[in-house]
Amino acid sequence: QVQLVESGGGLVQAGGSLRLSCAASGNILSIYAMGWYRQAPGKQRELVASITSGESANYEDSVKGRFTISRDNAKNTVYLQMNSLKPEDTAVYYCNAKILSLAVGPAPMGYWGKGTLVTVSS
Repeated sequence: QVQLVESGGGLVQAGGSLRLSCAASGNILSIYAMGWYRQAPGKQRELVASITSGESANYEDSVKGRFTISRDNAKNTVYLQMNSLKPEDTAVYYCNAKILSLAVGPAPMGYWGKGTLVTVSS
């Protein structure tokens, strides 16, 4: 009843840019924090960036100054602008959001998208 769908991944050369989008849909009353995670082959999933409903953002150290997270509350969408991409940014990027849906229950729950692959070639 609540879905997160990512888009915007792809293959890019080192130094290039990509913009990821994640749209939430369904029976949504409120969206709280939203974030982007990534998981590289053989590694654990890690938080890349997060943004509160008040648009306060936090970033993992390796992406500070290169990535920018933003959100459009009217569209229930979160973005990740990725610049100066490096081969080590290669991973599947997942969207996560804390969403209140009264169709699901009285408390907000965490939801995940299925991921979008970002490949950065050297």
